Amino acid sequence: MHPLVVRGARQHNLKNVSCDIPRNQLVVITGPSGSGKSSLAFDTIYAEGQRRYVESLSAYARQFLEQLAKPDVDSIEGLSPAIAIEQRALGKNPRSTVGTVTEIADYLRLLFARAGTPHCPSCGKRIEAQTVQEIVDGILALPDGSRVVLLAPLCRGRRSDLQPDLERLRRDGFVRARIDGNVVDLSDEIRLDSHQPHDLDVVVDRIALREGIKGRVTDSVELSLELGEGRLLVDDTSGAEPAWRSERFACIDCNVSFPAIEPRMFSFNGPHGACPSCGGLGSRTRIDPRRVVPDDSVTLREGAVAAWGPRGSLALATEVAHAVRALKVDPDVPFRNLDEKDQKAILHGVPKTARRKVEYEGIVPRLEKRLSGTDEEPRGDDADLDEAGTSDDDLVRFAVTSACDACHGRRLRSEALAVRVGGKNIAEYGELSLGRLRSTLQELVGSSTPLSSRERAIADPLLRAVIARLGFLINVGLDYLSLDRATQSLSGGEGQRIRLATQIGAALVGVLYVLDEPSVGLHARDNAKLLEALRHLVRIGNSVIVVEHDRDTIAAADHVIDMGPAAGVHGGEIVAEGTPEQIQQIETSVTGPYLSGEKRIALPAKRCKPTKASLRVVGARAHNLNNVTAEFPIGLMTAVTGVSGSGKSTLVIDTLLQAVRADLYRASGQVGSCDRIEGLSHIDKVIAIDQAPIGRSPR
Repeated sequence: MHPLVVRGARQHNLKNVSCDIPRNQLVVITGPSGSGKSSLAFDTIYAEGQRRYVESLSAYARQFLEQLAKPDVDSIEGLSPAIAIEQRALGKNPRSTVGTVTEIADYLRLLFARAGTPHCPSCGKRIEAQTVQEIVDGILALPDGSRVVLLAPLCRGRRSDLQPDLERLRRDGFVRARIDGNVVDLSDEIRLDSHQPHDLDVVVDRIALREGIKGRVTDSVELSLELGEGRLLVDDTSGAEPAWRSERFACIDCNVSFPAIEPRMFSFNGPHGACPSCGGLGSRTRIDPRRVVPDDSVTLREGAVAAWGPRGSLALATEVAHAVRALKVDPDVPFRNLDEKDQKAILHGVPKTARRKVEYEGIVPRLEKRLSGTDEEPRGDDADLDEAGTSDDDLVRFAVTSACDACHGRRLRSEALAVRVGGKNIAEYGELSLGRLRSTLQELVGSSTPLSSRERAIADPLLRAVIARLGFLINVGLDYLSLDRATQSLSGGEGQRIRLATQIGAALVGVLYVLDEPSVGLHARDNAKLLEALRHLVRIGNSVIVVEHDRDTIAAADHVIDMGPAAGVHGGEIVAEGTPEQIQQIETSVTGPYLSGEKRIALPAKRCKPTKASLRVVGARAHNLNNVTAEFPIGLMTAVTGVSGSGKSTLVIDTLLQAVRADLYRASGQVGSCDRIEGLSHIDKVIAIDQAPIGRSPR
């Protein structure tokens, strides 16, 4: 097979590089950082492949696509359509999750819409909707000779007078009704206590089942549904409670109606499924009273309420005077020594009462209104309270982001969370790790499935499609992720492996894949899974070029191109080329001696001694952390390691870093759940260095 031939590449620091890259093989380009690996793989080979593809399109189509500049190269022959899988974040949209970017969420939405069983959000009882024909068939399935009473429910637990309803039933020709479970004759005088709750059902028909009765049963069922607003009761006269039947999704006991169950009901990116409180984000930004009063040892006049304004300002004096006039509080007493009711009144306000002639709006609800953009123009005595006080830009000092109280971080409205498949709702499936999720879904398609035959016939193709896509993600070492994981919390390496899994699922043939260090952030234990995924792309007929430093990946390559000998102007050359075994024998190779073990990275002969000062995280429980307590010595370099998904980033980034930012800078980011963090007094500054790009500006 003809190789990919590159002649005279001079992009960036490349020095007239020429090479023959074998096709349909795993090729690794390695070398020191800055030696020209990415310039050859991405800025030359991929850029030229993308440019040629775009140029083959019409002028109309080209205007919608990004066109890469022609790389500085004499010629490239044997170039296939190229796809770059770079190491960059999937996106910063807070609504984007692993489930949405992999499109697995779309399959689950369709699964729950077609095979889900609704339950009442309040009492948890199963809710079923039936057509008229299904209700009739259920009645006719009873043994011949059975006596059945059809009742239409008119009211439940009503405390008002029922006489107008009874009189209307008499005029409509009905003979009997059931009140509080007892059948009464409507021709009799009926006396009821209007102060007590009552249930009222009208007897529509009493039927003895026999052959040829279907027409009468159908007419009576339709009339019962009409009177009962889509609901009826079937009493088989056996002494048991009458059975409810409904042609719509509704809970009889709680009087809760369900909307039509459609796929959009399970999407948190639209109004039909999103939690109305948080809009589908799963979190809300609120004013934290502890930040409003950061130091409760000072008095109101000294600025205990930081949101009233700086000490000595007119805004603070105005606020203090207003609080004293409305609440009769002492402004010269430390805030912690005020009565609890006065503290609550200052923070949350008190309404106008018969004794209290003036309404006082607390500082927290006022800041909440400004934070949500619903604040109206102040009136009367409040007109000048915010002058020179807290500006809109300063609101973030008093705000904190936490899980939504309504959906508890699950993003969906209660009706969507009440629909279940296999005993779980869609959010509970989303919380499982991908490995556990695949095992759970495999049980649903197995012989011991809890699904009915009808549900299984509908769900089977959808479940198998989801299981296949989960397999692609698990095979690239992402079994620890969950579908509800926000993409903005993923590392660049995780985002790259998700895109790699998507390409494996696409099963394209004859494509040139170019990857940028896919093993970054992946534990050595999971490296074999990644290499097998790359091998799969090669086996089905693709060429894979990987820019990589990882020893295992280099050793597993079919062909290695070693760039060097150093970085920048001292690099840009191919110093060795061949199989991993051949690279180890070439004297000019920079990587070869490290592959053979001739050279190794020296360990420090002397270690720094720890001091008594340390940061201590106690009882960390965010994400998958199980009440973890960890100590970080001050003044030492500490490494936190473990298999992928074990909780390293959750402990350091989501818990420790966010807590330090909140303590030092009053940052509003959500701090991972923990009991406490000790030793924050030892540090006065924190700098986070992550994988985020420095910037996109051409300047």
